[in-house]
Amino acid sequence: MLTAVAAVALAALATATVAVGAYLLRDLGPLPPRYSGPPLPRETVVSEMTSILAAEGITVEREPSAGMHTCHERLSGRHAPETVDAAVQAAFARARSDHGWQDGPDLGERTLTLTKGNWTASARLTGEETSGLPATVFMVLTCVDEEDAATAPTTPSAPALTLAPAAS
Repeated sequence: MLTAVAAVALAALATATVAVGAYLLRDLGPLPPRYSGPPLPRETVVSEMTSILAAEGITVEREPSAGMHTCHERLSGRHAPETVDAAVQAAFARARSDHGWQDGPDLGERTLTLTKGNWTASARLTGEETSGLPATVFMVLTCVDEEDAATAPTTPSAPALTLAPAAS
C-alpha cells in the first residue's frame, strides 16, 4: 500500500515538473535587439571618445585591437594624479550631455560605463594618488559585432498549408 501511494506521489511530482518545465521553456518570440539604432563605426566612436577626453585635458592614444571577434578598442593616456578622477568623471558627463551617450550597466563602485548604439565605454577611477607621477587612464570600448547584427537570423515563417482535393 505504501509503495502504491509513493508511486502515485512520484507520478504526480513528475507530471508537475514537466508542466512547470514546459511553461518555463515556452517560446516567447524573437529576442529584442541588443542595441537600438544603426551600428556606429569603430572609427567614429574612437575619434569621439578621444576628443571628449582631450576636452578634459586627457590625451590618449589608441592601442592595437589584437583582432578579437567582438569590437574592442582601448585608449590609454596619462593625467595629473591630483585631478585624474575628476577629469574622467567630467569626460563621461560631457559624453552624456554633448554627444548622446547614456549611462551603461553598473560594473561596480569605481567603474564608469556609458552606452551609445552598439558601443559601451568603460573606465576605472584610480582613487589613489601616486607620488607626483602622472596617473594612467584607460578607457575600454566594446561593441556588439556589426556582422552579428547584420546577419542575425530572422524567425522563419510557417509554411502555408493548402488542402488537396479529396480523392473520390
